[in-house]
Amino acid sequence: MSRVEAITIRDSLSVSLTVGAYGIAFGAASVANGFSVLQSCLLSLLTFSGASQFAVVGVIGAGGSALSAIATASLLGVRNGIYGVIMAPRLKVKGFRRVIAAHITIDESTGVALGAEKRSESAMRHGFWLTGFGVFFFWNLFTLAGALGAQAMGDTRAWGLDSAVPAAFLGLVWPRLESKREQILAVASIIFALVMTPFLPAGLPIIGTAFIAIVMGVRG
Repeated sequence: MSRVEAITIRDSLSVSLTVGAYGIAFGAASVANGFSVLQSCLLSLLTFSGASQFAVVGVIGAGGSALSAIATASLLGVRNGIYGVIMAPRLKVKGFRRVIAAHITIDESTGVALGAEKRSESAMRHGFWLTGFGVFFFWNLFTLAGALGAQAMGDTRAWGLDSAVPAAFLGLVWPRLESKREQILAVASIIFALVMTPFLPAGLPIIGTAFIAIVMGVRG
């Protein structure tokens, strides 16, 4: 095994396990909001988008309609479509593999892949597939564990699992901020998201940061 392959595997596994563990919080939250263990597991298997899944159980748990839950989850899933646009020309997959690739195109698989791209095209592809499948496996495994142990866990926020995803993603993004322009963009996005969080619905502040990137990209 080459050093490049070892680094890619290390990055993929560390992110997969860290982010996947947050599935415990989703499983517990889902059952606490009236979903069955089976429904919770199916959401993770078929939706496989943490923010969207939490939105669904949150809206339904608060008494909202299924239509409202789907609309909110779909809005939060917009970023995955943007990732697909970025990754499609890099992965160059067709047929059924394209369907699989689309399902595991998430924050983490995209982040690891783009981070490994500087090492080699092969590392980029391996990083995408290893991280995508890794997060999928651990997320579903821990969703089941959280759903089964929901009552025993109590308040999942007390476990600090909600910090796992942003911490892992920050670790992926930070090394890529090489230029002054990228650093300014990152800081501007952070400030925007923090300021807008009290005023906008959940998920919109993060989606809004994409427009900041677009504006700076056009100006560049």
